Amino acid sequence: MNIKRNRSAVIVGNGMVATSQPIATDVGLSILKKGGSALDAAIAANAALGLMEPHMCGLGGDLFAIVWDAKERQLHGLNASGRSPRSLDYGELAGRLRALGARRIPEDSILSVSVPGAVHGWTTLHERFGRLDFPDLLAPAISYAENGFPVSPVIAGEWQGVAAMPPDVPGAFRSLYAPNGRAPAAGDVFVNRDLARSYRLIADAGDKAFYRGEIADRIAAFMKENGGYIDHSDLESHRSDWVTPVSVNYRGYDVFELPPSGQGIAVLQMLQMLGDDDLASMGFMSVDRLHLMLEAKKLVFEDRAKFYADPDYSRPPTTALLRPQYNKQRRALVGNDAALDVRSGARILRNGDTIYLTTADGDGNMVSLIQSNYHFFGSGIVIPETGFVLQNRGLLFSMDQSHANAYVPGKRPFHTIIPAFVMKDDQPFMSFGVVGGDMQPQGQVQVLTNIIDFGMDVQLAGDAPRWRHDGSTEPTADVNEHLTDGGVVLLEVGFPDQVVKELAKRGHHIQRGSDAFGGYQCIMRGGNGVYHGASESRRDGQAAGY
Repeated sequence: MNIKRNRSAVIVGNGMVATSQPIATDVGLSILKKGGSALDAAIAANAALGLMEPHMCGLGGDLFAIVWDAKERQLHGLNASGRSPRSLDYGELAGRLRALGARRIPEDSILSVSVPGAVHGWTTLHERFGRLDFPDLLAPAISYAENGFPVSPVIAGEWQGVAAMPPDVPGAFRSLYAPNGRAPAAGDVFVNRDLARSYRLIADAGDKAFYRGEIADRIAAFMKENGGYIDHSDLESHRSDWVTPVSVNYRGYDVFELPPSGQGIAVLQMLQMLGDDDLASMGFMSVDRLHLMLEAKKLVFEDRAKFYADPDYSRPPTTALLRPQYNKQRRALVGNDAALDVRSGARILRNGDTIYLTTADGDGNMVSLIQSNYHFFGSGIVIPETGFVLQNRGLLFSMDQSHANAYVPGKRPFHTIIPAFVMKDDQPFMSFGVVGGDMQPQGQVQVLTNIIDFGMDVQLAGDAPRWRHDGSTEPTADVNEHLTDGGVVLLEVGFPDQVVKELAKRGHHIQRGSDAFGGYQCIMRGGNGVYHGASESRRDGQAAGY
């Protein structure tokens, strides 16, 4: 197995932070050194990323987290995602879409905005797991927003996409993110004093500033003036939900994900399908292994398209979908050739823009946190004087009223962002995630099998070449739709030409890719309490500790 290593794992004895931006990593680490908990460091780093990686995350987005509490010796899950506006019923939404000539909610429409959940997620987590005062956590991000920070190379390259954003989106998007008519280049210093002010309001008043105070007033007024529907009652009634992580055992490792409305159980379904096969003996670059994993993904994603939804409005059959016998039956459907017609028991999810970060402190507490605007700069809507973009997560509803994920007022849409956590022998083993829309379950399974089946360290497991399958049915589709053409397999540079040819012979539609393979961060806790950290080598990020 000859895999190019791009950097070494970081190994430290006290605390660690891994994020997709080096300054944000340093911000989190500074909080740990001041005596903050892993959760304090995660919030501080997330606030910094909302400034420094604004196309990916921010105050206008949602958040999910898994927290290992070393004192209680227990995992806790939080779903801090928002809901659709209560004043917009299905009939009115359908009428608005007909007027636009659209079958589904457009990504750059004010109709795609759901209530942002991230700020409530921060304060809910801090109340339970924080040590430092909340204003201390936002102070570094406030300083960088007021005084500026140099934009890092990969983020700068992605930021250039502002030129392709629709010119008629209401709000202050272009004046904020393309000052002087262009996006910042690598090394340019970017300042966002409006965001500093929003952060200061939240630092002083907590989530009340966002859901009941000045920021809420601005959101509600802007929505009313521009044909939106989120109002004060939607913001005031928002809540985050503590949820119990669910797990399966894969070769002695207990892999935990959050239940729907997210897609985390897709990871668990895939692992159960792979559990009876000896991937290690097949070989990392073997056609048999790659074919099996691709076919498992296709089967699981058809279940995902039909069943994963807000449990407050439907009852996702999570227990049934995670039964070993069910997934063994699904595994039996994998043949020697690529399946073209795949059913459950558009590619709208391909380019989800998200950040994932993980932190750990000297007491053994660990945080797996993911936060997102969904698409590139979300809806593209920046309410003047707020300094952040509103997410467009609402476009992930189905307009088929018989679908579990059908649009309903006050409902959470299907969600792509998924933090992960692994336990071994009842001890914390690994906190990790892979961002990128529907790449997330695929990427997580690849990282896990790289470590568990092939013995890679945490950094090499992320550096190894990745595959991605696109084209599965989406949770936005009509309930009777299914995969009929087999989809497309994207292979990163590093897969041998002979493997590519053999996969094509089996009926896989292959494309060579250079991006869209996700972004990975990880902290592993060794048996001696030492932390091993990894950060995505394809991006600007960094794992660091002390």
